[in-house]
Amino acid sequence: MVETAADSLEKVAAEVMGCPLCKLARTRKNAVPGEGQLAARVMFVGEAPGRSEDEKGRPFVGAAGKILDQMLERAGIPRSQVFITNVVKCRPPNNRVPEEDEVAACRPYLERQVALIRPRIICILGRTAYSSFLGGGSITANRGKVIEKAGQKYFLTIHPAAAIYNRSMLSLLEADLKKLAREIQKGDAGSNAGADSSLEDFM
Repeated sequence: MVETAADSLEKVAAEVMGCPLCKLARTRKNAVPGEGQLAARVMFVGEAPGRSEDEKGRPFVGAAGKILDQMLERAGIPRSQVFITNVVKCRPPNNRVPEEDEVAACRPYLERQVALIRPRIICILGRTAYSSFLGGGSITANRGKVIEKAGQKYFLTIHPAAAIYNRSMLSLLEADLKKLAREIQKGDAGSNAGADSSLEDFM
């Protein structure tokens, strides 16, 4: 997809960096627009930046990010070839759950990113993203599922931060991301019949 003059990921990022639309703008160090490929087949969406992300202005670079990186590597999904962002682009104080008005203020930015990237699958990381996109409740009861809504596919899994406090969650996250990789390959096989290509070639 070619970005139009009317909008681009860079324009969204610039607006996020200077966003004054909710109270999180008063407490953040850096807004965290997200990062990754415009042509990404998969878009990962978590809850909100944490301390490390707030300091560096990049998504998933703290402890949860290290877990995500490890699990992506095991699943054969290159982080460099996906797009990663959050429902809320600024860190809530003390890493609390984002409030409804904060999610609402950030929603247009996320919607624009989705419209620009047009991912094959949006991987929802955790309950807040599940609720924001699909109005869902328990992520643990629905993890590993693929849901289609308005022509967009969503893949549900736990947030990597859950594995920081409960190491048994690591195996669940790894299993889910390997299933996600198979979903990507299945989609590739359908649109590239007869092609002999790796997962990375399509990411």
